[in-house]
Amino acid sequence: MVHCSGGNQKAKAADVLAFFLAPVSKKGRGWKAPGYHYFIEANGTIVEMWPEEKVSNGVKGYNSVSINVCYAGGVDLSVPGNPPVDNRTPQQKASLLILLKSLKAKYPGAEIRSHKDFANKACPSFDATKEYASL
Repeated sequence: MVHCSGGNQKAKAADVLAFFLAPVSKKGRGWKAPGYHYFIEANGTIVEMWPEEKVSNGVKGYNSVSINVCYAGGVDLSVPGNPPVDNRTPQQKASLLILLKSLKAKYPGAEIRSHKDFANKACPSFDATKEYASL
């Protein structure tokens, strides 16, 4: 599953991980596992947030059969309401392609899908299912 963070493109994986795991009382999600296995920062750095063999919280109802990959960004923070926008950096696009190719090689029967294919949201702010159909 491909996701966007729906936040600042300058977000670092460590901060996103801390948000997922922090208690609600400390303005976190309070989850036992993060939403993503991999996070791609604006400079293209790929960070493993969670081991692939463990279930993450990316797409309700599909977590046990998914590897969740996210890039920082996906919204326009300069516009009220923060509408969705495909603002992947060239480095993020390159890293996402490398990571997805690697995962597809490891799991040849897997389908690369957009989070929005399974939920009523714009995530990941582009059609990853279509863009990566040839992998």
